[in-house]
Parts: sequence; structure tokens; C-alpha cells
Amino acid sequence: MKVVVDYEVCASNAVCMGIAPQVFEVRDDGYLYVLDEHPGPELAEVVRMAATNCPTGAITLVEDE
Repeated sequence: MKVVVDYEVCASNAVCMGIAPQVFEVRDDGYLYVLDEHPGPELAEVVRMAATNCPTGAITLVEDE
């Protein structure tokens, strides 16, 4: 899967980081960073949970073909 963030919508509230810190990080500058755009299958469940729980709906997951 590929993680896509709409930075125009993202509020950098760190909910995703709390759920999947291996993939998402809000740094001291207040911006969200995606640490791994293509997380492996072992992280699929937590990444989906992070996307589902994003308060602004800024995270989209695109399945690899």
C-alpha cells in the first residue's frame, strides 16, 4: 500500500503518529512527515487504523497493484 496525505487538510494533530509511529511523525516544526510511504504488510493494520482515525480525513491509502 501507499500512504498519501493531503497536507492542505492535515491539522498535524498527531493522532496517526500515536497509532503508527513507525510511519507517521509530527516534528517540532509542527508538520506531519510520512516516514514510510510504502509500509510493509506487517504494518497494514495499524496504518489503516491511523487513516480511519484521522480527525480531518487527510490520510488516504492506495493499494499497490
